[in-house]
Amino acid sequence: MKFNKNKLPSRHVSVGPERAPHRSYYYAMGMDENDINKPFVGVVSTWNEAAPCNIALMRQAQSVKKGVTEAEGTPREFCTITVTDGIAMGHQGMKSSLVSREVIADSTELTVRGHCYDAIVGLAGCDKSLPGLMMAMCRLNVPSVFMYGGSILPGKYKGKDVTVVDVFEAVGKFSSGNATEEELHELECVACPSAGACGGQFTANTMACVSEAIGLALPYSSGAPAPYEERDKYAYESGKQVMYLIENNIRPRDIVTKKSLENAATIVAATGGSTNAGLHLPAIAHECGIKFDLDDVVEIFKRTPYLADLKPGGQYVAKDVYEAGGVPIIIKTLYEGGFIHGECLTVTGNTIAENLKTVEFNKNQKVIRPHDEPLSITGGVVGLKGNLAPEGAIVKVAGMENLKFKGYAKCFDCEEDAFECVKNENYKEGDVFVIRYEGPRGGPGMREMLATTAAIYGQGMGDKVALITDGRFSGATRGFCVGHVSPEAAVCGPIALVEDGDEILLDAENGEISINVPLEILEKRKKSWKERKTDFNSGTLWKYSQTVGSAVKGAVTHPGAEKETHVYSDI
Repeated sequence: MKFNKNKLPSRHVSVGPERAPHRSYYYAMGMDENDINKPFVGVVSTWNEAAPCNIALMRQAQSVKKGVTEAEGTPREFCTITVTDGIAMGHQGMKSSLVSREVIADSTELTVRGHCYDAIVGLAGCDKSLPGLMMAMCRLNVPSVFMYGGSILPGKYKGKDVTVVDVFEAVGKFSSGNATEEELHELECVACPSAGACGGQFTANTMACVSEAIGLALPYSSGAPAPYEERDKYAYESGKQVMYLIENNIRPRDIVTKKSLENAATIVAATGGSTNAGLHLPAIAHECGIKFDLDDVVEIFKRTPYLADLKPGGQYVAKDVYEAGGVPIIIKTLYEGGFIHGECLTVTGNTIAENLKTVEFNKNQKVIRPHDEPLSITGGVVGLKGNLAPEGAIVKVAGMENLKFKGYAKCFDCEEDAFECVKNENYKEGDVFVIRYEGPRGGPGMREMLATTAAIYGQGMGDKVALITDGRFSGATRGFCVGHVSPEAAVCGPIALVEDGDEILLDAENGEISINVPLEILEKRKKSWKERKTDFNSGTLWKYSQTVGSAVKGAVTHPGAEKETHVYSDI
């Protein structure tokens, strides 16, 4: 046997006379002595029946298990939770979304620790499940391969490709009398025709691109849509590959370095990806003990060309990227332009540069531009700072024409009030919606605001107003929408001191966000500020609010690898 169990974590549950009780459980599940003597590989998926994002993951997990078995490992399948943003959006359920990232990472950690698994293959579909599993891999630091479950196929409505975002925006059209209830119903019935995560360059597809660029996923594995049988081939290969990683002791922290995190931020900017990457990359870095916060992310964004003409700012969806040549052609042209660190190790056992040797940029497609013919010379996501966000904020500018906005504050202390205002069209051109007390601690849970922003677009006001929040925006949001404003209102950040009518200046060209109010007036307001109570005084959301940190550092809930005295993989 090529694997020495005496050097692997699973020895604690399978080797020696004292582990006879443990082995009796394995025999009860149909395993034999040969199975027990092999490395144990946790095959974790976020399968559930909550939404189409996750529905194909169990099928793909079976292919992973086959690959593990044929490469002389013993797969142990388990599931963890997901909260699917499309279902949670626009109501109190969205408070659960970001929290679920931590629960996914924590529950995966506990399952692996409790059963002493030697490696992980993780399959994820919806937004927070991708970073959640990557965080767990880096935290445990056992040989790991990540695999995305694949995107949904685009729907067809009146001869055009549509996504769920079109449905959210149609709600705004309906409320303003620009669509009938019959048209809205017709659209909702065809917008999501298959299994898979949202098709645009929203959070799931953004983090899928990250998984390849950061080196934790096999090249091309994030490309094929969820229904395609080709996904099962990549699942099988991911199962085989994790056994290679065990044999060669290649671990996530060998792969996830400062430079590979920079590669990840680069592909986010180049594809006009989700602003949520500004939360997730620092959180993944935190698990490795690497200092990489929002400031580091936005520095990469400043120098990266915007290459991918993808929804919501552009024309195309993930299926089009797959047909154009997949994520590797994006990495290839970025590498040729000097924007990618080619020396970074990947789960193939080779470097990024070595993986790219056989990749040729496809010039016969319109989805991805070459690095020297960008849609714009800077990335599709921009960081902002100023007296309204001293620690920083973030905005997705992909597809935007006007990168500057000056207007007057219209303040709301929760998203529901803002949505009600939009639904009733009780706002005007030049307004800046300020939605606060929606940050990680103050929400609690840092909700996304897609229902509100999509309704504004549906009413034809998307380029006539702006929106700032200490909460988040969906990767599907478009328009001048600034999220992650830090410090958040719950800790008396400046966003808590804004009043209706205050002049707000937003400048995505120069990275500025400011309020035109004298300092002495802001100080006076601060003295009269009172902490706002929430209705979440027990349970998971309360527990999260007690430990969560700033969005700028990834909204993490524990000290991270910097404070470790031992790593699970070395037990």
